Amino acid sequence: MTSYETLLWDVDDHGVATLTLHRPDQLNAFSVTMARELEQVFRTDALSDDVRAVVVTGAGRAFCAGMDLSADGNVFGLDESLRPDPAEFRAAYDRAPYDDGVRDTGGKVTLAIHALPKPVIAAINGPAVGIGATMTLAMDLRLASSKARIGFVFGKLGIVPEAASSYFLPRIVGIQQALEWVYSAEILTADQALAGRLLRSVHEPEELLPAAQELARSFVDGRSPVALALAKQLLHRGAAAADPLEAHLNDSLAMYWTSLGDGKEGVAAFREKRAPEFTGRASDLPPVF
Repeated sequence: MTSYETLLWDVDDHGVATLTLHRPDQLNAFSVTMARELEQVFRTDALSDDVRAVVVTGAGRAFCAGMDLSADGNVFGLDESLRPDPAEFRAAYDRAPYDDGVRDTGGKVTLAIHALPKPVIAAINGPAVGIGATMTLAMDLRLASSKARIGFVFGKLGIVPEAASSYFLPRIVGIQQALEWVYSAEILTADQALAGRLLRSVHEPEELLPAAQELARSFVDGRSPVALALAKQLLHRGAAAADPLEAHLNDSLAMYWTSLGDGKEGVAAFREKRAPEFTGRASDLPPVF
């Protein structure tokens, strides 16, 4: 496994990885280095078939205090000499000079999280502000400590919501709640975030990480990695489909291929009243989309 400067990575016997943002002296502030390492871990280590799910938390008393604003130059790591034209940028966004000079680093991270075909759970242990909040939106579920504080504070800095949060946040909490939180730029308590449907649950600080890890284990123990991966993709695509026919066509191919694969073992195990032994891998999904 790669060694990281700003992250800790540990995988238990159930295949549940715990990814810890590890800049505790800086309240785990998000740096360009952390951005690159997060993108790398979700595109490399997390893709290993030994990893079944990922829980993300922070070291010390914070989850992530937002962008590290102490960096020299453009604190977001962007090239201020460029003058990107929208059409040119969209045509070449993944190539130089735009890939490193213009693209939002937080967005690269959330795209990598979103693309991972496995459950990803945020265990928000403390302050999560700016990118500290928006990076969790690409994760499947968010649990928080009662001491957590969450803020979409971009308006106070004169910038905009990033990390593809204009896509994720309204889908999670609805457009009215999303706009209110972005307009106000207020810091939310854990209970306020729970009431707004951003969080799945709130826990006492010492119970948060064990609860998130146990939830992740309950998702993967005795489950088919292929079925989980396809279910995640089907739900995300179905939520954005213009017509249920599109969901039906995707469902049909997914049902067809899983019925030939792990589905046979699942049915056999059910009939024989035993635990299934699935052999499918999330790294080898059937052609559905």
